[in-house]
Amino acid sequence: MKKNHKLLLLIPALWASIFDIFITTFFQNPDYWKGDLSKRREGNPIGDWFMSQHVSGLFIISAIWVILIGVLGYYLPAKLRKIFLLFCLMAHSYGASTWLDVFFGFWSVIVFIFLNTVLYSLIEDYVNKKEARRGLLAD
Repeated sequence: MKKNHKLLLLIPALWASIFDIFITTFFQNPDYWKGDLSKRREGNPIGDWFMSQHVSGLFIISAIWVILIGVLGYYLPAKLRKIFLLFCLMAHSYGASTWLDVFFGFWSVIVFIFLNTVLYSLIEDYVNKKEARRGLLAD
């Protein structure tokens, strides 16, 4: 598979994770940012633990995770790559949707998930068509 096609396939998972990180950061209690770590709001137990250690914990675990998505999403074999990247897209769509629903309502969640689905589908179709023309569907 061409390098730029592998990079394109990363976009939906990275977009959803970065949006989830952004919205998680934005809606933290202001007291959390002032150092009261007990005021953190995070549903992921791993992220919650990092956030309980220091106000920069969210950024540390987020950086590690975004890098891991990039590395695994690029180097895994095709079938595992697809499963992993779809999992990341779905998990972060869910995570972000918990914030969206509370602050913006049901329809914001539906629109967000719809747009993520369209993005994934368009990129997947584009890459599959290009790779099929080149005869490179197998890694």
